[in-house]
Amino acid sequence: MNAPFVKEALVDEGANIVSKAFKRERVFIDRQDPLAHPDDYLYDQYRFSRAGIIYLQQLLGRHIANPTERSAALTVVQTLCIGLRFFANGTFLYAVGDAENISKATVSRAIRKVYLALKRYVSVFIRFPGHAQVDVIKEGFQTIAGIPNVLGVVDCTQIPIKAPPGPHEGDYINTRAFYSINIQMICDSTCVITNIEAKWPGAVLDDHVFKESSLCAKFEEGLYDDGILLGDTGYTCRTFFMTPYTDPSPGPQTRFNTALEKTRSKIETTIGQLRGRFQCLNGLRVVPDRACDITVACAVLHNIATIRKETTPPAWHQPHFDVESLYLDEPEGHTVRDRIATQYFS
Repeated sequence: MNAPFVKEALVDEGANIVSKAFKRERVFIDRQDPLAHPDDYLYDQYRFSRAGIIYLQQLLGRHIANPTERSAALTVVQTLCIGLRFFANGTFLYAVGDAENISKATVSRAIRKVYLALKRYVSVFIRFPGHAQVDVIKEGFQTIAGIPNVLGVVDCTQIPIKAPPGPHEGDYINTRAFYSINIQMICDSTCVITNIEAKWPGAVLDDHVFKESSLCAKFEEGLYDDGILLGDTGYTCRTFFMTPYTDPSPGPQTRFNTALEKTRSKIETTIGQLRGRFQCLNGLRVVPDRACDITVACAVLHNIATIRKETTPPAWHQPHFDVESLYLDEPEGHTVRDRIATQYFS
């Protein structure tokens, strides 16, 4: 019972000491504004200049903003830069957390927010055959080596991932004996990605990825008139998909192969720039679905960087393997290829 002449309740001295021992003092971490750094630092850490980060902040802000400012919640630009740092450097979550002065759990949530927000803009920034008029796209390719009516060049890249759980683990072991997802990309002559297929395990062959794509169905329906795609020997030669002659004779066929390889190098450059800019794609320690989402987000960022003329990084060099398609070439495809070789490379 309280003494009538004491206003405050009596407190047991021992309980008070124990309570203070276990009481944690709130610590407010000083997280500096990432935009306070110069452009070379920003590019090195985030792959974008200050102006580029501000553009992304405005684009993604409403999708990644925290609903509250309590407990020193991350700002939009801080959340964005955590995601960009992970994409750019491919470091472990705790390394990103140490660099940004935050916990691993917060880093993981921030990265997820950013890549899911970027996925919302796939149809805006990745569009086939491109943002330019069709004639301009064709002209851009024809000026490279003389092949007419090209709408895009195609290739796949294997993105390493950790061994996935479940009964389908073996589906993700590719022909080079590591776990991966097989990502198909198409680009235009300016190295902008115009189409991406990100859902296939690493063991699936390139030609099967294309054959099952919605874009292949659209070409088969004749939606792109006389437009064609170019690819390597891992693909089937179709009326709308030109591949090299496997045993070219001297003259038009050899010159056609040389022109095709020169034109097709644009997709190798694009993939090299993408993986050079976002080095997380050289090894993702996440499950396949998240790896696909992160890859698509990086493709969107690549296009934004390319369109905004951000600094181009040293390209990552993709190992090239001459793989013959397991599917028979279409005779009509050979007819179209022979006509192009004779008409333009005689």
